[in-house]
Amino acid sequence: MLRIGICDDNASARLALRAALERALERQRAQGRFFEFSSGEGLLGWLQKHLGELDLVFLDMEMGALDGMETARRLRQTDENLHLVFVTGYSEHVFDGYAVGALGYLIKPPTPEQLDDVLSRCTAALLGSGERVFVCRSGDTLYRVPRQRILYFSSDRRQVTCVTPQRSYTFYGKLDEVEREVGGGFIRIHQRYLVHAQAVERVEGGQVFLANELALPISRANRAAALAALTRAALED
Repeated sequence: MLRIGICDDNASARLALRAALERALERQRAQGRFFEFSSGEGLLGWLQKHLGELDLVFLDMEMGALDGMETARRLRQTDENLHLVFVTGYSEHVFDGYAVGALGYLIKPPTPEQLDDVLSRCTAALLGSGERVFVCRSGDTLYRVPRQRILYFSSDRRQVTCVTPQRSYTFYGKLDEVEREVGGGFIRIHQRYLVHAQAVERVEGGQVFLANELALPISRANRAAALAALTRAALED
C-alpha cells in the first residue's frame, strides 16, 4: 500500500488530485492511503510526529507563506527517502525539482498517463530500496525506516523497538528475527539489544555509548563477539 500525501492550499485541487490518483491506483490494481494538507507548514508539523508514515507526497508549487519548493527542501532535511512530486499550473519552474531530487513535475491537471508513470516509478523505487530500509508494522501503520538512521533495536517480551534519533517504532516480533533480517552492520551486544555499529561512539566499562551519551549494556555472553565485531566495523570505516 502506498501512503500518499497531497499538499495544496486549494481544497478543490486536493479533491481533484485525490480522485485522479484513486483511479490510477485502480488501474494498477494497487491500494493507497491518503493524507491531505492545506499548507507546507501543516505537512512539516505532521511529519515531525509521523516520520516514516509517508511514501510519496504531491506538492503544489504555489502555496502561501511556505511554497512547494521550500517545503520540499525542509522535507528533505527530515526524510531524505521521501518521494516528492511537484504539481503546478505553471511551467516556468519545471527544472526546479531537480534540486531536491523530485520524482516528477506535473502541470495541472496531470494526465492519467503521467500519474500512472509516477506511481509506477515510486513503487519500483520503494521495492528497490529494500536493502536500505527496515520495514515494520505497528497496528495498521507500515513504517519504512532508513537503516542508516537506526541507532539500535531493543526487545521486551514479544515487542521490539526500533530507535532512531527522531523517534522510536514499536512492533511485535523477535529480536533474533530482526537480527537475521538486518544482517551485517548490526551487532548483538545483549539478549535485549542489537546495535548499529556505525552509531557506536565508544566502548567503555561494559557499555557501548551512542550519541548524546546514550549507553547500552554489553552482556558477558556477548562481550567477546560484540567487541570483535565492533572492532572490525571500526576498521572497515
